[in-house]
Amino acid sequence: MPQFLELLPRQEALDTFIHNLPIPHPKMEQTRTIDSNGRILLEDIISPELSPPFSRSTVDGYAVIAADTFGASDSMPVYLPVTGEVAMGKPADFSLLPGCTCLIHTGGMLPEGADAVVMLEDTQIASPNEIEFFKSVAAGENIITAGEDVRPGDVVIKAGSRMGPAEIGGLLALGILDVMTAQPPLVGILSSGDEIIPPQCQPQPGQIRDINSYSLQALIQRYGGQAKLYGIAPDELDALERIMKRAFEECDMLIVTAGSSASTRDLTSTVIRQLGKPGILVHGVRIRPGKPTILAVCDGKPVIGLPGNPVSALVIASFFAIPALEHLMGKTQTTPRPVLKAELTLNVPSVTGREDFIPVHLFLAKDGYKAEPIFFKSNMIFSLARSNGLLRIPADAVGLSAGESVEVYLYL
Repeated sequence: MPQFLELLPRQEALDTFIHNLPIPHPKMEQTRTIDSNGRILLEDIISPELSPPFSRSTVDGYAVIAADTFGASDSMPVYLPVTGEVAMGKPADFSLLPGCTCLIHTGGMLPEGADAVVMLEDTQIASPNEIEFFKSVAAGENIITAGEDVRPGDVVIKAGSRMGPAEIGGLLALGILDVMTAQPPLVGILSSGDEIIPPQCQPQPGQIRDINSYSLQALIQRYGGQAKLYGIAPDELDALERIMKRAFEECDMLIVTAGSSASTRDLTSTVIRQLGKPGILVHGVRIRPGKPTILAVCDGKPVIGLPGNPVSALVIASFFAIPALEHLMGKTQTTPRPVLKAELTLNVPSVTGREDFIPVHLFLAKDGYKAEPIFFKSNMIFSLARSNGLLRIPADAVGLSAGESVEVYLYL
């Protein structure tokens, strides 16, 4: 059989893969809001109350009726008598009368009648009962009004969204202590190759420790999945078939890293074809590193065959395994990969017709970001560990020159 069925561009390969996955039906479980970081919501979150619940100051200063400060300046200050102070954590139990002011602190409740706050640094005490204002304010300045952020009945977070620090903080501010999230999918991870040994073993000549199982496990866990390691399979069809079939039956998704030889990749593809329909959708991607990638959907489950080289495996998994994982969890909002423009410090060669990704070290210089290429071979995992981004070389480019403005994909 041919080594590759057809080389597809990266985006076309991803679209083909994801579009062949069935509509997700993730298992639902109740999760404490404080423990939901990274989880995918399976229900719209409706606000039960106003947020903020009362109008309050965003600065330390003096609550005023804005019209009373008009015309105030350094050369012509406005003077207002102080009629009180808003205590923190207590209701403002008085009204502010026209032509008066009161001391207020950040987060303090705005008294009835006030519609703005003048910052403390724009004022001065003229006498024990009088404040001098050197700046005017407009109505609404330096305050947040009740319900300005959220009102009862508003959808504050949509189903299919990923929970993060802001979402957790917002829900706790509304008193929402539990949410319904997707149960983390179980992802089976299997390394293969006669030369691969467990990390705790001492390599003999010709042997290398398993890197892929553990770097892929960390990647899957980082994006909300559960990883189950199935060890190392030898380059032998019956053994590989037995382990892959067990992992496929037990898990929601399967990732296999194969050796670098064409024969090992052929073993992986042979077994994948036995797992279910429609089977292999993509066998080879027009990308470096990662050309010998296999993308399959077998009886509704995603199956990915990755190159054995650690850099290739990790880069390709970030492009294909993570979108598949998010699909299984019911994530409906695509997470755009952060991209930064930087100036390339060295010439980088490339081949037309293939999209290349080169590890780079990004650093900030006086005139902007610089991208220093880290030239690598795909089995050198520390080329990724030393980098903080991937330089993208478009398929139609014949390399890139030093001084060019380039596109760098940041690590998620």
